[in-house]
Amino acid sequence: MTKTESMDQESLHGLFEWITWVFKSIPGRDIILRYIASSYQNDPIRSLLELILFIFAVRTILQNRTRARGTSHFIQFSEDEIDYLVNEFEPEPLCAPLDAKEKDELDSVPMVVGHASAHPMVQAPWMTGTTPRRVMNLASFNFTGMLNEPELQKQAKEMLHEYGVGSCSPPGFYGISDQHIRLEASVASFFRKDASIVYSQGFSIMSSVVPAFCKRGDVIVADVGVSFAIQKALELSRSHIYWYDHNDMDSLEHVLSYINRAHQQSRKPLTRRFIVTEALFEADGTVTDLPTIVDLKKKYKFRMILDESYSAGVIGATGRGLTELQKVDPDDVDIIVGNLAVAFATAGGFCASTQEIVKHQRINGLSYVFSAAMPVMLANGSTVAMKLLDANPSVYDKLHENVSILRKALDPITSIIIPSAPESPLVHVQIKSKRDDMDASAQKELLTKIERLALNQGVWITQTPHLPSIRLQLDQGPWARPSLRIAVTSALSVGEMAQAADIVRASIVSVVGP
Repeated sequence: MTKTESMDQESLHGLFEWITWVFKSIPGRDIILRYIASSYQNDPIRSLLELILFIFAVRTILQNRTRARGTSHFIQFSEDEIDYLVNEFEPEPLCAPLDAKEKDELDSVPMVVGHASAHPMVQAPWMTGTTPRRVMNLASFNFTGMLNEPELQKQAKEMLHEYGVGSCSPPGFYGISDQHIRLEASVASFFRKDASIVYSQGFSIMSSVVPAFCKRGDVIVADVGVSFAIQKALELSRSHIYWYDHNDMDSLEHVLSYINRAHQQSRKPLTRRFIVTEALFEADGTVTDLPTIVDLKKKYKFRMILDESYSAGVIGATGRGLTELQKVDPDDVDIIVGNLAVAFATAGGFCASTQEIVKHQRINGLSYVFSAAMPVMLANGSTVAMKLLDANPSVYDKLHENVSILRKALDPITSIIIPSAPESPLVHVQIKSKRDDMDASAQKELLTKIERLALNQGVWITQTPHLPSIRLQLDQGPWARPSLRIAVTSALSVGEMAQAADIVRASIVSVVGP
């Protein structure tokens, strides 16, 4: 062996000893050695891949990303070139320009001038006359007449002076107040549940509640006629969604039975399983068969989320919703959600359930965690509205009487279809197609004529707005047909309601016949 070879061996030996010393000085080296030994023994390919990934990560961290061997990634422009590019730049519009038909539809939407109420001032470019006219309002969800309640206005002014305009923060920080806590207690008591949580936005209630409990791999069974807000909530949950035919309990049982059989055959661990439906359907005004759903959920071991956005504070002898109307124990419905803007004329929504379910949402409800709490004056307004309705249950007798007046005027008309339940204050009117070629566009034209004719005679009704559903299947049922939406209110007297019903009936008959 030559002297040079001997020196090389000594250098390598010294390097190896230095590496060994460095490795021994690393805290937890024994754990690393055991991991490498076990992983190599079980899967040597994985060890090789981990080594490659480690080297790649170190290289990425040490690499200089701003310069590449002395050359710049940035192009140097002169002042003239910069001015030329700026002048030539034409940004894309944020949304597609409206065509002539869409612009005409937008411009022709009636506008409320002044305060919203049961008798608002309304104007539209196609209305007779040039000044706003006072009309009877059957277009807004003022079922209980709370928009006209002076006490709500008085309380709102007092809260505004004491608490200010907004909360400016989510409830988990400093956005909550004693009035929010008071409202949650009032909601729980009103709907006969152990506890409740209040959200600041009505549309995002289901999008917060459903994903808080339903995750990827869970199972949700839903009615195909549920609202767009519920559809988006189901989509956000990323669960396995099964649909049953609209308000068809046989179809629901078939789906539940199929899910149980499939689970037994798969022998997989049981996941969370929910039935999701509306109490009073926004799409067509029908009412779900709650006692049957409760029996089926108990039989097949499912939980239930019931959306009472259009029935909470509206139906039932004292406004307690579908559970009161159909005499179902509220404890048999696991989760009840609702919109405070409908019956209580304020804003936001609620979820009423057990203490555990409510507590879980305070750290997992997306809208509760990331959105500012509702203004204090609105929270207090909902509490005041509940007290007023509790003190004056005759509001519901008057609402039911007005619904009966409207239905007696419209039910005999053979040229229309009314899918809504007889007790529903949300009445949908659809055109009975006499020809197979009458598509949705042709039906909308007839409904527009009816709507404008009624408004010119002093009654404001409106067409049902429609957003494309998350699946084509959800837009192909009778509930998805174009319709006029009539929102009956207790704020109109019996004489006014009879007059409004006659005007709506005459408008329909003059356009589509008796």
